Order: sequence, then C-alpha cells, then structure tokens
Amino acid sequence: MQSKFRLFFPCYFAFFVNGAMVLLVGAILPYLIEEAGINYSIAGGFLSAFAVGNLLASFINPVLAAKIGRKATIVSMSAFIPLMWFVITLVPPVPVIYAAFILLGIGRGSVSIINNAVVNDNSDGKPAALNLLHMTFAVGAFLSPFLTSLYINAGLGWKAVAYTVVAGSALACVFYACMKLDYNMPKESAKAAESGKDFYRNPVFYIMGILLFLYLGLENCVNGWFVTYFKSMGIMSTSYATNLVSITWVMVMLGRLLTAKLSSRIHKNKLILAFCIATAVFFIMLVSTKNLAVITVAIAGLGFFFAGIYPTSVSSVGAIIKGSNTGMSMFLAMAALGGIITPQIVGVVADYMGMTGAILVLAFNAVGMLVLSLLNVRLNRQNKLNGD
Repeated sequence: MQSKFRLFFPCYFAFFVNGAMVLLVGAILPYLIEEAGINYSIAGGFLSAFAVGNLLASFINPVLAAKIGRKATIVSMSAFIPLMWFVITLVPPVPVIYAAFILLGIGRGSVSIINNAVVNDNSDGKPAALNLLHMTFAVGAFLSPFLTSLYINAGLGWKAVAYTVVAGSALACVFYACMKLDYNMPKESAKAAESGKDFYRNPVFYIMGILLFLYLGLENCVNGWFVTYFKSMGIMSTSYATNLVSITWVMVMLGRLLTAKLSSRIHKNKLILAFCIATAVFFIMLVSTKNLAVITVAIAGLGFFFAGIYPTSVSSVGAIIKGSNTGMSMFLAMAALGGIITPQIVGVVADYMGMTGAILVLAFNAVGMLVLSLLNVRLNRQNKLNGD
C-alpha cells in the first residue's frame, strides 16, 4: 500500500498543478489579448497551439521513453511547464508565444499520458483510482480562476498567478524525479500484455477516442473561451465570469467523487451515456439564454456531468490498451485533436459572427458525444467487448 501511494502521489500532485495550469490559460486570455494587442483568431490559435503540443506529446513520449526511460522522459518533458509559463508572462512577440504554448502543451500532454498510464496499469481495472486522479485535476482547476480573480482584485495582476503555477509545476518535476517509476512497471500476464497490442482492431477504441475528441473540444472551449464569451454578452463582469468557471470546477470535483462511488455499482458505459445526455441538456440551457441565474445553474450542471466523462472513458478502454504505451498515446492523441481543432474554429467564427454565434458551433460536439455514447452502450451490449 505504501509503495502504491509513493507511486500515485506524484501523479496526483502533478495533475492538481496541471488543472490549475490549464484553467489559467482561459482565465488570463482576456488580459493577454489586451496586453499583446491581438484579435480572437490569434487568441484561438494560442489555444490550438497548446492542444497541438498536447497531441505531439503522444508521439514524443513513447519514442523518448524507449530511449531514456519513463522517469527521465516525464521529468524533462514536464519541465516545459514552468519554463514556458515564465516565457508567456514576458508577453513576447506572437510567434514566441505560439512556440511557448506548443511546448507548454507538450509538457501538459506528457503529464497526462504518464499519469493515466501509471494509475490505469496499477489500479486493477477499477475506475475509482482514475476518477480520483482526475478529481485532483478538478481541484487545481477550481482554484486557478478563483486565485486569478483574487490576485487581480488585490492589484497583483495575472502574472502573479502564473508565477504561482511556475512554482507548483517545478515542484511536480521534483516529485517525478524522486518517483521510483522505472522500477514499478505493472505486473501483468503475458496474455494481458499481448492483448494490449491488438487495440487497433477493437471498434470501442475508436468510438471512445472520437467521443473524447468531441469532449475535449467542448471542454477546452469552456475552459478557454467562456470567460471571454460571458464578458462579450455584457451581462456579467470578468470577475464574475472567472468565478463562475471556478464554480464549474467545484461541481467537477463533486461529480468525480460521485462517479468514483457510482462506478462500483453502475456499468461504466451506462455512466458515460448518462453523463453525455445531461451534458447536452445543460449545454442547450447555457447557450439559449442570457438570464444570469439560468446561466449559473447551467454552467454548474455542465461541470457536474462533465466530471466523469474523461476518466470513465479512459477506464472503459483500459483493458484494451493495458500494458501498451502506444495504445494509451494513440487514444489520448485522438482526444487531443478535438482540443486542437475546436478552439481555432470558435476563434475564427467569432471574428465573423461574434462570440455568441461561435459558441453555438459547440452544439455539434454535445450532440455527437450523445450519439457515440449510445452507440458504445449498444455495441458493448451486443458483443460484450469489455468483458465487465
């Protein structure tokens, strides 16, 4: 038990910092737009560059880990996070900011890959550990916009929050360096290791990959664009909008705790379907009104039902990709593509139609998630591919 704690704790702490770091991107975007003098399309490009780096991590990590080991890989790749945040606080020329966001994304993606792989491979196929992992992400995500608002109201500015994340992410690198990662490979049978090589033949792998493609596109836009969206609606201040995003992540924390509990009683694929139905309902509520009370309820509900989609989806393909670094990397790469494409589309459409019209593009993601989650349930019911 103690050895597992020592293995999991660095992952949980790094995900906590990762949550704060990812949400900080959206929280500081209006200030970065103002200080750098850029338009919505360029700002959307920053979000897409961040997601491009996240995708590149899926290709860089397996190759690098095979050459220098998993520990050296995650320590070196995660070091991009504090370094690139420091560069961004300097507000350099736009091409430099693009490069910084790409490298920041590589660091973020590397942390995601190793954390999901370590926890998935060492949790005996149970989704509770993965849900707790992603709950720590939600805790960091909750604190980040709140601290941003607190720092700015105190006259410290958004850069003070960034420096806090720099310190936390640097500490995460130290924890990774002390982690006995290379000596704690998962204990698995030869049959399990061999099955991990056949993930590409399983349709569930692609169904869930595309579902997460749509989900991450929706989530990244909520994280990256909704403060700007709410501000552009003219019915709330930037401070209120930022705190509203924090409320979302309080609900995410509660949702992931509930998901960890329900996952022992309800089949994971049925949970995913229920979450996708609720996500679609609350998203429609969110974009169909300018009533502040309804928006607050909708964003809270969206966060609550967002909560379990990503970790439960990873767990649903856990048996398919267990023991395969390539399988985990490819699965997360499919998901990451959604985070690359969608924010850029929203930014371009916003320049032509305004933010209100651009956010409606995300209705496609919400509906697509619902359809794919239903297909996943039916396919598993027919073929029992997951064998749960």
